[in-house]
Amino acid sequence: MSAYSWKSFYEDEDRPEKPRRYGVTEMRGPHYTLLSQNLLQDIFESMGHFVDGLKFAGGSHSLMPKTYIKEVTDMAHKHNIYVSTGEWAEHLLQKGPSSFKEYIKECKQLGFDTIELNVGSLGIPEETLLRFIRLIKSGGLKAKPQFAVKFNKSDIPVARDRAFGAYVVPVPRTSEIVEDVDLLIRRAERCLEAGADMIMIDADDVCKYADSVRADIIAKVIGRLGLEKTMFEASNGKTSEWFINQYGPKVNLFVDHSQVMDLECLRGRNLGQDHRSVLGSSYFLF
Repeated sequence: MSAYSWKSFYEDEDRPEKPRRYGVTEMRGPHYTLLSQNLLQDIFESMGHFVDGLKFAGGSHSLMPKTYIKEVTDMAHKHNIYVSTGEWAEHLLQKGPSSFKEYIKECKQLGFDTIELNVGSLGIPEETLLRFIRLIKSGGLKAKPQFAVKFNKSDIPVARDRAFGAYVVPVPRTSEIVEDVDLLIRRAERCLEAGADMIMIDADDVCKYADSVRADIIAKVIGRLGLEKTMFEASNGKTSEWFINQYGPKVNLFVDHSQVMDLECLRGRNLGQDHRSVLGSSYFLF
């Protein structure tokens, strides 16, 4: 990564000190690879100023000793980093209605700050989802529902050979996506009204490849829910760069631990730039 002109957090309100309400960087914790306490300690000590949250992705905390989890959450809190459960609550519903209250209590004891609810995996009525959010809030924790963007796979551009620069006719986009995104936004708005602190958007198919990002979908979600209340998963560095270039350093992103420093370089490079024209022009896509 080339050197960028950096600004102090105090010099530009686009990137405030922690705890931040926007420009949040949430880091993936133990899941695909087991992060040792030593590695986490190194990351927190060297880049903790740039990391806002740590997520135990994929419900990995359920497979770890409780003593280890508590040590990790305590370590994160020393660096002013919140800790999220990731996706695991859906597995507890098989144990009965009272299991969710016990789950909240245990998360609180282990030092978690946020409980994430995978709306798609839970498969519960909307009113039940809202009740879970209220239970989380009454238990003294933050609630972050996760929604998946569903759309027709044909909307993703397909890589094709271009013989001598020949023009390839694009595949017509479907109209179904408008209904799906509107439904997602409506449910997300109800979650926020019930007390949810952040909406996680699992738009892997939409955002996985920077050259095929559905900018219209992203713009509509952000336009309705706002930058401060949405977080997107950035699968790679190019996707992170796309988000920062489009929406500036205020966008909230969930990234792998290996991407934290590169992401912060991108945020620093884009401090002070006016991204309102980009956001405003995106609205004309609807």
